[in-house]
Amino acid sequence: MELGKYSMGIGDRFHHQGKAQLTSLKYAEKDGLIITPVWNKSFREHQIIKSNPSDTRKEADMAVKDLKWEHPYFVDADHIGLRSVDYFLDSCDFFTLDVADYIGKQADENIIKSFIRRCKQYLGRLSLQGVDEPLCITEEVIKSVAEKFLFAVGEAGKIYRYILEKKGSDNFIVEVSMDETDLAQSPVELLLILAAISFENIPAQTIAPKFSGRFNKGVDYVGDVGKFTMEFEADLAVLNFAVKEFSLPAGLKLSIHSGSDKFSIYPAINKALKKFNAGIHLKTAGTTWLEELTGLALSEGEALRLTKEIYKKAFCRFEELCEPYRTVIDIEGANLPHPFHVDNWSGEKFASALRHDLSNSEYNLHFRQLLHVGYKIASEFNRKYLDALEKNENLIAKNVIENLFERHIKKILY
Repeated sequence: MELGKYSMGIGDRFHHQGKAQLTSLKYAEKDGLIITPVWNKSFREHQIIKSNPSDTRKEADMAVKDLKWEHPYFVDADHIGLRSVDYFLDSCDFFTLDVADYIGKQADENIIKSFIRRCKQYLGRLSLQGVDEPLCITEEVIKSVAEKFLFAVGEAGKIYRYILEKKGSDNFIVEVSMDETDLAQSPVELLLILAAISFENIPAQTIAPKFSGRFNKGVDYVGDVGKFTMEFEADLAVLNFAVKEFSLPAGLKLSIHSGSDKFSIYPAINKALKKFNAGIHLKTAGTTWLEELTGLALSEGEALRLTKEIYKKAFCRFEELCEPYRTVIDIEGANLPHPFHVDNWSGEKFASALRHDLSNSEYNLHFRQLLHVGYKIASEFNRKYLDALEKNENLIAKNVIENLFERHIKKILY
């Protein structure tokens, strides 16, 4: 199986926007741009929503059939480990091996020594096509990477081989994820991590490193755009080198997790992809749920009242909702509107506070982030929320399509 040059994670919390999401990719297809859809949903999200991977598979299959999509598509077991992989085996053909929690754990000393020996040939200054500054690789750097990342890559190898045993070769796509950690991985570290992935015989088609700056859920990038640009271009050059040097899959590409709405770095990504003729995998999962809320708010009446109820409960359960996402949100409670005031908002005002439009003075990134992690509240409304989605499908779909196509696809890939 091959993922294709461009792919997009289009997760959908409540399995109602598959056709709208795929319509966005159909628009790109009309312009000659093929983007592989990957419906992704994590074990945590399934547990919260009380859904299962077969629901995601049904949504994807139905959207593909109804819209006559003739290109590959996948269903991702997002952020899985050995303890959760069995849950996804029957329904998924894309597996995001999340080993960030194992970064920093020590591998066996003999494994570390072997890795250092195999990498000594790269000591010195390594020049890569497309970047001005060569990579400086020392024995200390190799040893540091071995001590920090080898155990994690070994865990990825265990997960991969388990899936391989169950599903057979050429029946699934593999991504290795190391993004949910505190410190960014430098281009040198990425190169040596890819060497370790090769030594583990993991045919990774995408890798999700931790980039510099903050990639908070559903809001813009926070950090030095110039530094990110240099790092991203160096990472692309590293991938080009690693594919040939380590015999990794030819289509290996960077995966940007929490990639939705990082508008300030989209121009740099666009330019770099063109410069290196590179592909990309961009995950945009959470914005779909926010576009549902936007559509419900704009529908006024009962739908608007429901969005206000969801916000009120999220506001009251702030700590509970935010705790699992501490590494990917920054919410200042003092900047959250009190539910008492929100009760008096029109649908347009609610949508203006929620929609990621930096030109609108009413946009509130704290309000948006809290609702981003507040999908658990909507799930507790169960049928009431799903009925609202179905009743207001046309307006919601319009928002989902516009968000994905205009704000993401066109800005990154056109």
